[in-house]
Amino acid sequence: MKLQESHPKFAVVGHPNKGKSSIVASLAMDDTVQISNTPGTTTKKRSFPLVVDGKVLYELYDTPGFQRARAVLAWLKAQEKVSADERHTVVEAFIKAHKDNPKFNDEIELLTPIMEGAGIIYVVDASKPYGPEYETEMEILRWTGQPSMALLNQIDQSDYSQQWKRALGHYFKMVRTYHPMRATLEEHLSILESMAQLKEEWIAPLKDSIVCFEEAYDHKVEQSSYLIAQLIYKALSLVEIQKVSSSTVSQEEKEKLSKRYQEKLKKLESQTQEKIKRLWNHAHLETEFDKLSLEEVDLFSQESASIFGLSKKELLVTGVTSGAMTGAGVDLLFAGHTLLVGGVIGAVVGGVGAYLGFDELSEVKVLGRRLGDYRLSIGPMKNKNFPYILLGRSVWFTTKVMQHSHAKRTKVDFSMDETFKEQWLTEKLQRKLEGFHKQFRSKKVLQPDALEGYKTTLYHTLKSLVK
Repeated sequence: MKLQESHPKFAVVGHPNKGKSSIVASLAMDDTVQISNTPGTTTKKRSFPLVVDGKVLYELYDTPGFQRARAVLAWLKAQEKVSADERHTVVEAFIKAHKDNPKFNDEIELLTPIMEGAGIIYVVDASKPYGPEYETEMEILRWTGQPSMALLNQIDQSDYSQQWKRALGHYFKMVRTYHPMRATLEEHLSILESMAQLKEEWIAPLKDSIVCFEEAYDHKVEQSSYLIAQLIYKALSLVEIQKVSSSTVSQEEKEKLSKRYQEKLKKLESQTQEKIKRLWNHAHLETEFDKLSLEEVDLFSQESASIFGLSKKELLVTGVTSGAMTGAGVDLLFAGHTLLVGGVIGAVVGGVGAYLGFDELSEVKVLGRRLGDYRLSIGPMKNKNFPYILLGRSVWFTTKVMQHSHAKRTKVDFSMDETFKEQWLTEKLQRKLEGFHKQFRSKKVLQPDALEGYKTTLYHTLKSLVK
């Protein structure tokens, strides 16, 4: 992709292992940035543009850390003395003279984008004491003549930020604190506001970027809501059919169909989770999601039901009694006539009802026959509790992904919060959702505005949880 030249560019520079790559990943919202605790992981500058709707809002350069700052500064000072407004030409001369010298590879890589017009974001670890050795790096950056700011990144618990602020104030126009591992949307936007003030020509494009960024974020929340709405609709309306040889159905056949039904529901959930991860630029965290506690707590487990589902008291809000809640019906359906010739004959082992933490039986019906074409069918989902379990898990998953920093390379914390349901599922909202669930599980044609209405309801829910 060819980048337009009008967008602001920033080189993120500093000492090795001070969080430069983490800050790039966070501000660029890009989980492909290589991050490691090993010094020297970044050896070449790499560009990370933030693109929204095909437009580059701004571009960040991840750069190697300074390795031979004293030697570089000594070379600069040894050249013919020039006035302050010409010092940048000496830096350019250094790059030209040493571009093929492996000794200064890291310095060439970090200085090149700066001398090509990038602003400077100098990163320090405020959990470590300030030392005069950093002044060599800061002096080199001052020689470039480019607009600059410093970011305090606190990697550990100790806090030496006041020392750093006093020292950095002598070298940089602006000193800000930014924690890439836990930065909120508001903190991200605040840093962009500061970056805009570094150069007059960047104010307008970065102000526009902030507006685009907020609109793009809002659109992602809306898209997440629609993906969840589609999941709930598909899950509630799902029907699984299996041909059988006669109207006498074995327990093994019932169990096989029930298992396949559950597996399809789980697949719908996992596919939606993947789409939500990609939507929020977290596709590369796939390997980290292999053993999530959310997945360990099965969709049909007792624990999922207790955390995300409704209590029997809450189920009364839906207008049904616990005795009327029957789980997913397993029927013998036949093409053509639907003459009922049988009734409830027993529970389906492994049926959805039991997995939801209740003891209701799944219903088995023997219906009509035509030309010996027998079919065993399960669905649509009749259990009143199931959509709340699936919805609760989906909302929980989405909020966690939305709030996960792109700088993190650790497993997402999906440990269960037993109070989560209380944070969003009010009685008023439950009644509203139940109206949609009734439409979703019915065999009638879905009203055009049903999914849109459900999406809008979820949109406001997600916004309230991550504000």
